[in-house]
Amino acid sequence: MTDPLTRAATSAPRRARRRATPVAGAALALLIAVAGCTGADGTGSAATDTATPVAVTVTGPLCDVLPAGDEPGNPTSLAGQPADQALQWIPVLTTFEAAVRATGLATELNGTEGVTILAPTDDAFAAKFSRTNLDELLLHDTDELRGLLRDHVVTGSLPVAELAAAGTVTTLAGTSLTVTGGDGGARVADRADTVCADYRTANARIHVINQVLGSLPTTAGDEGDDHHS
Repeated sequence: MTDPLTRAATSAPRRARRRATPVAGAALALLIAVAGCTGADGTGSAATDTATPVAVTVTGPLCDVLPAGDEPGNPTSLAGQPADQALQWIPVLTTFEAAVRATGLATELNGTEGVTILAPTDDAFAAKFSRTNLDELLLHDTDELRGLLRDHVVTGSLPVAELAAAGTVTTLAGTSLTVTGGDGGARVADRADTVCADYRTANARIHVINQVLGSLPTTAGDEGDDHHS
């Protein structure tokens, strides 16, 4: 019998499945299952606009395994969507997107005139939190999780070049982050690099990063982190 997480994973675009994704904990698997295999608009494909879309180019080493061309979830197709819906179409952001839904952060993301979202990959979350810890955050400690997410959102919709040039940015949580440029991307807080930058949404830029920011302790590998499927 196929579990909900497997069904969700097999619905991702073929190229995106080339990444290695750790098995999710129970809470994350449930949240992914709730999202289902339909698009953000419930139609099973990215929402379309009657206007001719402006081509969007994303940059970074991870971009070549993410949806492109006319595949569902390609960068151009996401340009007119609300930020929380666009996140659903980037296959390496299932944990981050589930966290946005679990904490109700979508209202803040969509209600702000312009934001920059520094979204850690699924692998980044797996390297930061044990499955037990992540389940607790998603199910019970949602205020703490919301604070963590707000440390990944910067006021103003900044292309990666402007983000790198800024030198310092302030998150919605009030944290100051140093930013430096390099290899066409940006390094944030001297620990996270953009790996696929410059997704555009209706009011935001999304930059996929390879490390979780914020001050929560690392629990991955703790004794309580099982490795069962």
